[in-house]
Order: sequence, then C-alpha cells, then structure tokens
Amino acid sequence: MLTAQARPEASDAPQSEALLAELHAEVVAALGPEAAQELCIERAVIGVFFTGVKLSNGVGGLCATPIKSVPEAVCCPSSAMAMPVPGKIAGRNAVQLLQDLYRPQDLRRALAIATLNALAETLWQRDGPPHASEVRSGDAFDALNIAPGHRVVLVGAFVPYIRELRKRGQSFGVLELDLSTLRPDELVFHIPQERAAQAIAEADVLITTGTTLINGTLDGLLQHLRSGVQAAVVGPTATLWPGPFARRGATVVGGTRVQGADALLDLLSEGGSGYHFFGKSVERVCLCVNP
Repeated sequence: MLTAQARPEASDAPQSEALLAELHAEVVAALGPEAAQELCIERAVIGVFFTGVKLSNGVGGLCATPIKSVPEAVCCPSSAMAMPVPGKIAGRNAVQLLQDLYRPQDLRRALAIATLNALAETLWQRDGPPHASEVRSGDAFDALNIAPGHRVVLVGAFVPYIRELRKRGQSFGVLELDLSTLRPDELVFHIPQERAAQAIAEADVLITTGTTLINGTLDGLLQHLRSGVQAAVVGPTATLWPGPFARRGATVVGGTRVQGADALLDLLSEGGSGYHFFGKSVERVCLCVNP
C-alpha cells in the first residue's frame, strides 16, 4: 500500500533534486491517495529523441531522452545498468515509479519525469489548469516580452530561438556543454561554463531547456537570477505545475500536453521527434506565473 512515506520531503532532498522533489510531492498530494493507488503504467517507449508513457487512465506524458547519458551506447553491462528494466515497466504503479526521479541514471529519471508529467496532465483533466497562472497556447518564446535592449541567455542550443534572436539583432549568449550542437558561425555566441553564473546574473531574460531537470542543474542555474527578470523553462520535459518553478524565479513554464498517447508512443517507437508530433498528438502550452 502506498503511504505518504512514498513521497520525499523536499527539504531533505539534495539541492540538485530539490525542485524535482517539490514537483513530485505537490503533484502526488494533489492527486490524493486513491488516484495514486490506482494509476499504473500501461505502456512506455524510450525513443531516440523522447521518452513517453501512457497511464492506465489513458493519459500520456513526455520527456526528452538523454541519449548521451547511455555509457558507450552498446549492448554491454554498463549500458544495461543505465536503462529501466525492460519487461517490468508496464503494470508498475505510477507513483512508485517516481522514486526513479532520484536515481543517478538519467534514462531512468527521464522515464520517471515522463510519468510525473502524465500525472500532472491527469490533474489538468480532472481539476483544470493550475491556479495562479495564465495558460497560453503555443511556444514559450512568444510568451516572453523580449525588448531590443535585453540581454538574453539560452541554456541549450535552441536552434529556432538562436535563429530568431539573430534575425532580431538581439544581444544573447548560449550556455551549451556540447559545442558540436552549435554551427561554426554560432560559436561566437557561446558562453564558457566558467562564466555561467555571471552570465545568468547579468541576463534580462533566461531561457533554459527542461532537460536541466534530468541532469539536476536547473536549481543551480535559477539561483543566479536577479529579481524581476524574465525566466522560462521550456520543452516537453518541463512539468506543467508552476509552483516550484515560480518560487525559484521562473515566469514562464513552457511544456506540452499529450492529446493522443498511443499515436505519440507509436511515433516515438519509430524514432519520431517534435517535428512529427507537435500540433498532432502533442500540444504546446505555456503557464505564465508571477514568481
């Protein structure tokens, strides 16, 4: 039987996991014990680009697949240890699977975040959108008020955002560990890792990928924000539950709502990416909040 002890105390979590722990605790508490007992994983797909789940209530959830976290990416014991256990995912209690949010293996954590996002979607369908936030459809970039003089910092090489900021002549920089994701003419915008804290502290607008939830860096990034700046956490990994993000200074949470779980998982099983499911089985949604 699941009890309150199955949920972590956010105050006891390491800083790198504190935000995830708060999301976990708040979503499960809002679900209530009966729903938490009943919901199981019906289907799960770990795709090349995204990981998705379908719960026993038909609701789906999505998360980016941290494929670079698979050691050596070959069929060997080291790779197998990084993976969720095949053949034993379907039928697992969804809330119990959330314990993988605190495992060191990123692929297990991604599956747990997809499950968390499906549970958050369950709340949306049951209770409506979260309170104290304005819901907008579309991309999070459009929900930000970026003025010509603003200094923008991107965490992650968002190709469409880089293209749009260059088109505008906007002042911006990119924090990205993998330089191969930047084109040669984009390297001039790269911010070295040792300057990350200073760059964020000087930013007027911060846009960070939700995959920082997977690698545990999001809490550390947001703590460098100045008061009153705009900050967006974006992408399918971002859980559409605004409170923990807003308490850390985020003003926009740009995530996704799965409209057709089976259609989405079929695409993921065939290597599908956002180009294949956005506007079809998945809808982009933004929550605008006051931190």
